[in-house]
Amino acid sequence: MKRVAVYCGSRVPQDQEIVELAQNLGAFLAQKNLSLVYGGGKVGIMGIIADACLQHQGEVIGVIPTAIKEMEVAHTGISELHETQDMHTRKALIESLSDLFIVLPGGFGTLDEFFEILTWRQLGYHNKPIILVNKNGYFDGLEQFISRGLSEDFLRDSIHNLFTITSNFEDTAEMIRSELEF
Repeated sequence: MKRVAVYCGSRVPQDQEIVELAQNLGAFLAQKNLSLVYGGGKVGIMGIIADACLQHQGEVIGVIPTAIKEMEVAHTGISELHETQDMHTRKALIESLSDLFIVLPGGFGTLDEFFEILTWRQLGYHNKPIILVNKNGYFDGLEQFISRGLSEDFLRDSIHNLFTITSNFEDTAEMIRSELEF
C-alpha cells in the first residue's frame, strides 16, 4: 500500500474551502487505498484530514513528538501512532514512511516541513514527489519568493522539477494518480 504524507496545520482556518479540501483529500486517500501519514494530531486540519480518512475506512499513520503528545493533542483513534523524541526525528520518520508529500495551507510548522522535504529532495536524499496545494492563493507569497530567488540567482531553474503546485482538490487528486501511477 502506498503512503501519502500530508503536511498541514494544527488550527482550523477561516477559509472553509481549505477545510473541505482536507476532508476531500482524506476521503480520496482512503477510497484509493492509500495510507495517510501525518503529524498525529487530533486538532486543526490535521484532525480533519485524519477523521475524513478514518470515516472512509482508510489507514492513518501519525507521527508525533512526545512533548506534543503530552499536551494531549495526539489522535488516539488512528491506525498507528509513532512517538518520537523530537521534531527532527518526526520529520525523518514521516519521510521514510511516505511515497509522496502533499503540503496544504498551514503555519510555520507546515512551511518548515515543506522546506525540509524540498531541501532533502534538492540534495538527493530522496526523489519522491512533492505537491504544494495553493488553495485560494494561500501560497502566492511563496511563489513570489521563488520568483525573486530565481531572478537573484539564489535558486536554480531546476527547482521547478522538485515540486508541483496545484490549486484545488481535483488537480491534486490527478497529480497523486499520475505520480503514484494508479
